[in-house]
Amino acid sequence: MTRTTTTRAARTPRFWAVPVVVAGVALTAACSPIETDRPYSPSDGQRVYLTEDLSAHNLLMVSAGEGLPGTLLGAFANDSTEDVEFTIAPEGGAALTVPVPAGGAVYLGADDGFDAQLGSVDAPPGATLPMVVGVSTGEEADVPVPVMDGTLEEYAPYVPRPQLP
Repeated sequence: MTRTTTTRAARTPRFWAVPVVVAGVALTAACSPIETDRPYSPSDGQRVYLTEDLSAHNLLMVSAGEGLPGTLLGAFANDSTEDVEFTIAPEGGAALTVPVPAGGAVYLGADDGFDAQLGSVDAPPGATLPMVVGVSTGEEADVPVPVMDGTLEEYAPYVPRPQLP
């Protein structure tokens, strides 16, 4: 019977492989960005900052289908010391004007918020509707607002129902 012996030199590469891989993973993880340091929209809607103090949050449109009425959901926030008016409109469409007091916020489409209805949504659910958000101080931004339908139960109450004659 032949006995095989492994020398210490032969075992060294295997012995160091695990610590080197663990150290490499730890270094790579330490260099990756921390997601909470980046501004992002943690919901279905879009966020836009027009200035440091004027912003729109969680903008999304709820509609049963393309060409049908829709409800705009979201909020406008005014952290400035002056009252302002926000406007929002589909590209080429009529603007909805929303007054927002200094230091305040106005919620769109909520039960106790600002009723924000659009007569016709020119995008199907699952797509984005190009909209322009502006403020009375002169700033404006293009925002691709996602269009949702009533499939998700949290949006179902906001789908405009057809008016019966």
